[in-house]
Amino acid sequence: MHFRVDNIILDSLVLPSQMTHTEQAAAFAIVLAKKRNRTEVGPDELLLGCLQAFSRFGIVQIGPWTFDLEQLGVDWLDTPPRSETKVAYSQACVELFDRAARIATADGSGTIRVFHLLAAFSAESEGLMGELKRSYGITNTTWRAAIAGSWMARSGEDIARPGEESSKARNLSAYMTPEEAAEALSIHVQTVRAYVRSGKLPALRLAGERAIRIRRADLETVLEPLVPQT
Repeated sequence: MHFRVDNIILDSLVLPSQMTHTEQAAAFAIVLAKKRNRTEVGPDELLLGCLQAFSRFGIVQIGPWTFDLEQLGVDWLDTPPRSETKVAYSQACVELFDRAARIATADGSGTIRVFHLLAAFSAESEGLMGELKRSYGITNTTWRAAIAGSWMARSGEDIARPGEESSKARNLSAYMTPEEAAEALSIHVQTVRAYVRSGKLPALRLAGERAIRIRRADLETVLEPLVPQT
């Protein structure tokens, strides 16, 4: 079975320089499975691929938890050589992709992102995810909450491509900071905050935080048709 992310078939990826984080995760899972001489990509490889795409210098910070890829047996500086050996996705991976697709649909996204894949692992209790749950006291609820919080904090960074301007990554995000909303509308940020306080512009508050986020789709609520004067 093939899964498409941004119109690229995942089992044909070979880590090109221009990739979304989701594509990087899938590609890393494939080459990791090949490096382990496996004929199928399993949930462990897929999870490590997601963590690798989410990492900085081999360190993954998700909510209150810090994961070191080296401690998980991954050489984050190593690029495995390309192999012509074909690998398939295990049935467990197929189910994870299906779950991620349902999460993406519920989230209003037309593309499976790395956060959707990570959220899909919340129900897993076996393999690497099961070990992380037991070692770090992670539950289904706390994992999904941490993924949601990390997604909001990174403001759409997971869908940016390496080398792209950060403003472009922000523009692709479904949720915006007041400053980003002001930039999109070409108005002062205090005007945006006034719209939020008055209820003219809907906004959301990050759980347990003072920071607010504004849905890009809601920006149209402060716009109205211009009636030509006679």
